Amino acid sequence: MAQDNLVVCDKCGGVNRLPPARNADEAKCGKCGNRLFSGHPLDVEAKAFDHQIARSSIAVVVDIWAPWCGPCKMMAPAYEAAARELEPHVRLLKLNSDNEQAVAARLGIRGIPTMILFHGGREIARTSGAMTAGQIVRWVRDRLPTVAA
Repeated sequence: MAQDNLVVCDKCGGVNRLPPARNADEAKCGKCGNRLFSGHPLDVEAKAFDHQIARSSIAVVVDIWAPWCGPCKMMAPAYEAAARELEPHVRLLKLNSDNEQAVAARLGIRGIPTMILFHGGREIARTSGAMTAGQIVRWVRDRLPTVAA
């Protein structure tokens, strides 16, 4: 019997159990009633980032970026498109390294954009440099064979 997925609501921080058989595309938070997946990456600050990583049982990809970074700006639409394709199997986050320097330092970020893939609360892969939407999706799926194609 498959175990329920735990998904953190980006609006209220509530942790929701989603049975694997349920259509997660339309899932709503049991605490606040908002949709759990929007098909867009979530902009997060340090506290929300830590909560998403620690409490989500689904994989989480975080894009560490900065507003002054040309490659980051170039990759933003591709990351947005990847979110539409990967959700609800993977949560995509965006973390502004200028605003969250302590988190970036804790993660050992040396260059941006950097994407880190977390699963089960721990880092399982990272890559630096701008990618297309197809490259992002392939990068995630190559590391998580259970993510639907």
